[in-house]
Amino acid sequence: MANAFRSGNPALGPETFSISSQGMNTMTLEGAVNKTAIGLFLVMTTALYTWHSPSQPLMIGGAIGGLIMAIATIFKKEWAPFTVPLYALLEGLFLGGISRYFNNAYPGIAAQAIILTLGILGALLVAYKSGLIKPTENFKLGIAAATGGIFLVYIVNFIMSLFGSGIPMIHESGMIGIGFSVFVVIIASLNLVLDFDFIEEGVERGAPKYMEWYGAFGLLVTLIWLYLEILRLLAKLQSRD
Repeated sequence: MANAFRSGNPALGPETFSISSQGMNTMTLEGAVNKTAIGLFLVMTTALYTWHSPSQPLMIGGAIGGLIMAIATIFKKEWAPFTVPLYALLEGLFLGGISRYFNNAYPGIAAQAIILTLGILGALLVAYKSGLIKPTENFKLGIAAATGGIFLVYIVNFIMSLFGSGIPMIHESGMIGIGFSVFVVIIASLNLVLDFDFIEEGVERGAPKYMEWYGAFGLLVTLIWLYLEILRLLAKLQSRD
């Protein structure tokens, strides 16, 4: 079962919780929830700063620094209690600036994206806990494959952009562009279900205490991705008006 487990979130791989917790306090669900709440608070703290004082250097520094902290966390999970708060603070710098940029172009869009992101989080958590959505192995495999495909598209598009080009239509406000964004938002949302399941499995296996921070990290990665994709979708929809 452990080897068969899959998650679409690149931060949560099949061996994430296979670390022995002998002689250590073990991971709890409450602890992972609390760490996630702390992470979201840290994101909002620095996001508010760049929202009120937009700075391109801070945005770029936050994005690059957040990527570095994410890589460090993935490869050194025991560092998570230190790297995850730093990741949250750095990502907040980027999110605050990019949110202000979108909001200047489409007033009110940032608040709408936040409400939708939190609404999706709450709805899927209820659906997961009630058993309405059951993350079977086929479900996990399908979401993981779709997530990998989306990131492959983004990587190809990024490489093409270096040569002044890009994948046509997916970034436009036509039906294809909107359809692509809707699909990405759905896949990002369903990754939350995999994250919930993965954290519960870590608790059941008695993973080390610091894995609470790592579980929170996986959720933060997905929530930030979901929020950005919702921003993009709303911008496309509003640009058609």
